[in-house]
Amino acid sequence: MTETESKTGEAGRPPASRGTIHQEDAVIIERQDFAGDQYWLRLQAPATAAAARPGNFVHLVCDPELPLRRPMSIMRAGAEAGWIEILFKAHGRGTRLLAARQVGEQLNLLGPIGAPFRPEEKRRRPLLIGGGVGIPPMLFLADWLRQSAGGARPFVLMGSEVPFPFTVKPSRILVPGIPEGVIAAMPLLDDWGIPSRLASGRGFPGCYQGLVTDLTRHWLQGLDAETLQEIEVFACGPEPMLRAVATLAREFGLPCQISLEEYMACGVGGCAGCTVPVRTAQGPTMLRVCVDGPVFDAAEVYPVSV
Repeated sequence: MTETESKTGEAGRPPASRGTIHQEDAVIIERQDFAGDQYWLRLQAPATAAAARPGNFVHLVCDPELPLRRPMSIMRAGAEAGWIEILFKAHGRGTRLLAARQVGEQLNLLGPIGAPFRPEEKRRRPLLIGGGVGIPPMLFLADWLRQSAGGARPFVLMGSEVPFPFTVKPSRILVPGIPEGVIAAMPLLDDWGIPSRLASGRGFPGCYQGLVTDLTRHWLQGLDAETLQEIEVFACGPEPMLRAVATLAREFGLPCQISLEEYMACGVGGCAGCTVPVRTAQGPTMLRVCVDGPVFDAAEVYPVSV
């Protein structure tokens, strides 16, 4: 254990997980392009796939001409088949170079990196909230929960202001407490038997017209106290969304874990360029998003006094 990792442990958090990180040349085996400059890649990366957990990410070289790596959330992992999936939006030089890569090409990556989500077994109804490029970790977590032995019944809410990166269809699963007419869902989740609903301010058919956090509030307000005791919130998305989710969780007395997004240099805890202020039981401190996170307790990142 390094000195930095030891200090992390003393702060009451799991030790940094650099010992689990692999470097490998992943091969693009499938890709799909979506509206809004969004791209899905499936990568053959067996070492990373075997160790990946929901909330982990990879740090990859987008193109040989740009050696500085980019962090990408893992959207799904097939441990036995040895693949992982990433979904990203092209908005800068690195991601645009990555969007040009084709099936058969290699991408050097480091992974899996970071502290994953930590579901509580007694909370049998996890609520997963994903906004924009924060959707991928929620899909991984939903997949993980459905295969776990705990009998969890997740519910997934997604929000986007660009077209969703999948073919939206009416859900076959009834969700009491959702506004009438809000029936748009992700077909893959429906196939898994996991209910989902979508929100957007863009007027997409079947979606809640507004913020995903507003839809979340509407649903939570219809639950009784006994049901609320079964709910735990997990979220990933833009900072304003995460702040709103943390506020909702506090208002309804729910435990909440959030996955932060941050610019990174090394991605493995060495440079401390991605530190964020948090408030732990031991007091205020600075933690690294890459290895101390990206998953944090929402109350640590957004304490009551903020």
